Amino acid sequence: MKKEMSKVYEPDEVENRIYSWWREKGYFKPEVHPNGKPYTIIMPPPNITGQLHMGHAFDDTLQDALIRYKRMQGYAALWVPGMDHASIATEVKVLNNIKEKENRSKSDLTRDEFLKYAWDWANFYRNRIRTQVTKLGASCDWDRERFTMDEGCSKSVKATFVRLYNKGLIYKGTRMINWCPDCQTALSDAEVEYEEKHGHLWHIRYPFADGKGEVIIATTRPETLLGDSGVAVNPNDERYKDLVGRKVILPIVNKEIPVVADDYVDMAFGTGVVKMTPAHDPNDYEVGKRHNLEEIKIMNDDGTMNERCGKYTGMDRYACRKAILKDLEEQGYLVKTEEHVHNVGHCYRCHTTVETMTSEQWFVRMKDLAKPAIDAVREGKTQFIPKRFSKIYFNWMENIRDWCISRQLWWGHQIPAWTCSDCGELIVSEETPEVCPKCGGHHLKQEEDVLDTWFSSALWPFSTLGWPDDTVDLEKYYPNNVLVTGYDIIFFWVARMIFMGIDTMGEPPFSDVYIHGLIRDAQGRKMSKSLGNGIDPLEVIRDYSADAMRFAILTGNSAGNDIRWTQDKIESSRNFLNKIWNAARFVLMYMDSDIGLDLSKVSLESSDQWILSRMNQIIREVTANIDKYELGIAAQKVYDFAWNEFCDWYIEFVKPRLNGDDQGSRRAALTVLNVVLQNILKLLHPFIPFITEEIYHYLPGADEALIIASWPEADQAYDFPEEEAQIHYLMGIIRALRKIRKESNIPNKKKAALFVTTENQKDVNVLSNALDTLNKMAGVESIKKIEKDEIREDFVAAVVEDSTIYLALNDLVDKTKELERLNREKEKIEKDLKKTSGKLNNEKFLANAPEAVVEKERQKDQENQEKLAQVVARINALNA
Repeated sequence: MKKEMSKVYEPDEVENRIYSWWREKGYFKPEVHPNGKPYTIIMPPPNITGQLHMGHAFDDTLQDALIRYKRMQGYAALWVPGMDHASIATEVKVLNNIKEKENRSKSDLTRDEFLKYAWDWANFYRNRIRTQVTKLGASCDWDRERFTMDEGCSKSVKATFVRLYNKGLIYKGTRMINWCPDCQTALSDAEVEYEEKHGHLWHIRYPFADGKGEVIIATTRPETLLGDSGVAVNPNDERYKDLVGRKVILPIVNKEIPVVADDYVDMAFGTGVVKMTPAHDPNDYEVGKRHNLEEIKIMNDDGTMNERCGKYTGMDRYACRKAILKDLEEQGYLVKTEEHVHNVGHCYRCHTTVETMTSEQWFVRMKDLAKPAIDAVREGKTQFIPKRFSKIYFNWMENIRDWCISRQLWWGHQIPAWTCSDCGELIVSEETPEVCPKCGGHHLKQEEDVLDTWFSSALWPFSTLGWPDDTVDLEKYYPNNVLVTGYDIIFFWVARMIFMGIDTMGEPPFSDVYIHGLIRDAQGRKMSKSLGNGIDPLEVIRDYSADAMRFAILTGNSAGNDIRWTQDKIESSRNFLNKIWNAARFVLMYMDSDIGLDLSKVSLESSDQWILSRMNQIIREVTANIDKYELGIAAQKVYDFAWNEFCDWYIEFVKPRLNGDDQGSRRAALTVLNVVLQNILKLLHPFIPFITEEIYHYLPGADEALIIASWPEADQAYDFPEEEAQIHYLMGIIRALRKIRKESNIPNKKKAALFVTTENQKDVNVLSNALDTLNKMAGVESIKKIEKDEIREDFVAAVVEDSTIYLALNDLVDKTKELERLNREKEKIEKDLKKTSGKLNNEKFLANAPEAVVEKERQKDQENQEKLAQVVARINALNA
């Protein structure tokens, strides 16, 4: 037990000191409960591309609340921290940094030179992010921290690649892929973001080779005409049945291409005749395979036209589009141009419009991997919370195509495959081969491409625990218990971890996937640099404390839903911290060091029984809420109990006993205060860990550390439903009396006689037994039960449950002065009503004012009407 608490809570000093102490004592390690049942969370690794944002703070706060809760329940709770190398994103950042500082581009560097820059970047930002995560209060085991390109994870990546290759699930081939001309790398389907764009639909004339007629095609990408190798119609389209098998002349290029029939063609789109560019469109690619159409690649990796494009060679793709449209028009091939809205794919990192083209890449065959992963979620082995997000998962997995995993980058896991220059043999191996196993040659060249970032991330739940080695951690902590993540990466990451986990480990990587939403600004907008509405969590921590930020994030949060960040929320959270601090200071002013936690040694009074009974119920509810991942509801319930019932009511109830002469009653009150306050701190600890740990050490009988103290359990022996009902009734009486005093302008120091009409004698007994409390809290000096015929005209009444209570105004206020005050108030309200009425009866105002302004006037008018009615009623009562 510490000495006296400081008058003001100093979060900066406390948070830094407490966090260092937790780490020094090893409380973040699961070994703190060596015999506990394992509970595992693997931190979604933030990218090393910059500092953390509010989304990371949200994600980490949710995880920390869960891990602290389970740790207090006695679990061997392991939260593994880590970071992701973020292949494309980091390479872009590093190259931009080199360009800015040294005016050098990628072409000016060797791979080894670039990698030195990249590792320097990685080490700097890993340290920076680690510091930021600690500021949040994250109780992860830093001794087990991982990085997707550390030695262990790299070993895991190589082993997985080789294993899947040997199973025939990884292959190298030429297929249709997404290509980013800016990053100059392949992208998987998940890395393409689609946006609705306003563009054009160009109708182009393709004449028949025999000179007899023509067909009109409609396209959004006329530049790809240079790679056309056919024209397609639907076999059921009566308009074009006779055209199948004929040849048309490809405009500009002036070569013959065939007309084919395929069910893919939508008869309702455009003219029902579609140009086929098999090397630059995924659907055309499939049609081309079915009809043996030539694949003609017309674009370079940087989005310029290649050597097959004649006079357009070297042009940027959009410059080429303009030139071709001009030539089509001049040569009489352009029929018309229409406005057209369509979805356009963009690179998820640099937002450049992607191109679809055929390219030789490495792929993962997905059909066999996807099925057991789909079954695992359908059978409930892994469940999404909320369940509705499983639809996104199923939609992606059931329509998944082979995954393109090679990237034309330098930063990342280089593909563990070598080609023998002497005989062309492909060697896939975890270790660098010295000789070719086929010809014995030594001229081996490793694949230059690296693996998709998400390949290594897909292994995160088990690579972090030591796989492919048979480690103690892997045996004990796989599968993980819960993954906490946002809904925006379900197909990027969650789906891939599930199928990789099942294929590698034989079971899903986690039982629960807790999906949270985004943090938006007060207007509901997504936070972004362009809007300038982003909030730096470190600034919030500096200004308000980590606890205040955490509590503001958690309260009002529900699984799967976005939350709005407002100034009111963070200030309300800070006020709550101060409320708890001040309440603890007050209690400690009276607390003796020998006050324990044994309730059986004291004689409880009705208010003690009430707060203990309410505490029991809150423990049950909060525990159930957290178990169901209803963290926002749980936090709000503890807030309401701590602020309203404990601070505002129970402490007020016991103040006379703390200052009284009855030492038995005083000791009982202090024991209950200690028990309830310690349990409040325990219930709050997962949400606001710093201030709760700090206060906890001041209390007598507290454990070594709150972080490893036992989670509260309800004790049925302290359920007192009857006393709960009595105190609830008493609180209703006090609230009603305070309201009457305020509305009737009765001075607080003026003691009042309380009159009651009720058929329930128990209510009268409760009030009589609580007269001292009523005196202190509501200025009641006597209580009298009366019959209805004894009600006086100057009585002001309030109904509380089965009772009606009265105060006699004539006994409590100066009638003349009060009437003068009320008439002045009445006059003011009537003036306000005249103003609002004038506006609301003015058609010009109603027609021109914004709806929000009109609504505000209506509300003001309604409020004033109600105020006026109350004032008139009080005037009438005084004049009676």
